[in-house]
Amino acid sequence: MAKRATRESYGEALMLCGENENVVVLDADLSKSTKTEVFKKKYPERFINMGIAEGNMMSVAAGLAACGKIPFASSFAMFAAGRAFEQIRNSIGYPHLNVKIGATHAGISVGEDGATHQCLEDIALMRSIPGMVIINPADDIEAMQAVHAACNYDGPVYMRFGRLAVPDINDENYKFELGKGVQLSDGGDATIVATGLMVNAALEAKDMLKKDGINARVINIHTIKPIDEDIIIKAAKETGAIVTAEEHYIMGGLGSAVCEVVCKSCPVPVKIIGTDRFGASGKPAELFEAYGLTAENIAKNVKEILNLKK
Repeated sequence: MAKRATRESYGEALMLCGENENVVVLDADLSKSTKTEVFKKKYPERFINMGIAEGNMMSVAAGLAACGKIPFASSFAMFAAGRAFEQIRNSIGYPHLNVKIGATHAGISVGEDGATHQCLEDIALMRSIPGMVIINPADDIEAMQAVHAACNYDGPVYMRFGRLAVPDINDENYKFELGKGVQLSDGGDATIVATGLMVNAALEAKDMLKKDGINARVINIHTIKPIDEDIIIKAAKETGAIVTAEEHYIMGGLGSAVCEVVCKSCPVPVKIIGTDRFGASGKPAELFEAYGLTAENIAKNVKEILNLKK
């Protein structure tokens, strides 16, 4: 199975989006890591290295958008969402400007870079900004199409990409639709709702559960905001229990978004798999195990939630 980091997909998709002469890419001195250097090589006149000044980068991106350009502002998630939050909120979100934020190296899969660089709160931060679209693709194919969708969308978009290479779960027939969840497997006993890197783990958990006679439905939520309420409500009604999985804090992320939908429209038991701790330095696989972000833990939680069904 092919593996590729979604940050690499981001860089290649940016280069293709560069055919639109209004596309401008800004980076905070991390173009080699964020992969925006791919765009830089082909369109150097439309690439701006802003230096280690993320807040200023977002303000410049806002100015470019106000002039009719389509700016992509890129940095590590910790710096893009964390350090530059005020500028994103006030200069991009408040006037609802057409700025695309490419945030790479999200989550604990950053590994040895440690807690200071492992952003686990970015989705929560961006969800708090009215009108902000949030995309967290699961693989290379989805990431490539998501960048094009963001480019064609008129409004602010936050895109979350990983450092770690992940396997493809989609094929050449896949069609990305902004705001639409994707049902990857059917099942009537419970639903696993996952996003980003955890989608593959959800599929592995589904196979584990099937050996025990449990049929779990798996849904990929690539657009966390606006979230696909219809697919979640349908799953809640038909399976009666939901387990969510994300490489993020359990507060304010995918699990919170799903709970908001379920509580409002179809109350059923929900378990959220994520973390409530800061990250740590270590190899990604070891960190996933330590923080319970594994297929085994997803399967365990599905079995537990079956006892809570009415």
